[in-house]
Amino acid sequence: MVKILMIAAGGGVGSVMRYLLAGWCQAWSGGTFPIGTLVVNVLGCLAIGVLNTALTSPLPIREEYRVALTVGILGGFTTFSTFGLETVSLVNERQWLWAGANILGSLVLSLAAVWIGMRLSEKWLGV
Repeated sequence: MVKILMIAAGGGVGSVMRYLLAGWCQAWSGGTFPIGTLVVNVLGCLAIGVLNTALTSPLPIREEYRVALTVGILGGFTTFSTFGLETVSLVNERQWLWAGANILGSLVLSLAAVWIGMRLSEKWLGV
């Protein structure tokens, strides 16, 4: 139960961090390209790479703390970091087909789901 509460608290912190950083980056750039989201995704991937490696090997900490940082804070910050870690792990294990399927499936299916969700919402709302 403690682990779940730590993940929930970390998720809240990560979500606020994402909102503030992405908003600041977007305001700074003044453009229409979603630079804030890109910055958050890249920083989240960098952070999960550093933390997952450091906290499971040379600097082992209790699982509750590691999960609170990676699943909680970084999960709230961006789930793209988890996608990155899992895909690179598959590559490191030479699971090329599964890594490719994860990349292609995540991108294609996620974009298709957004499009389908938009069409469903338009239909339901009569827009």
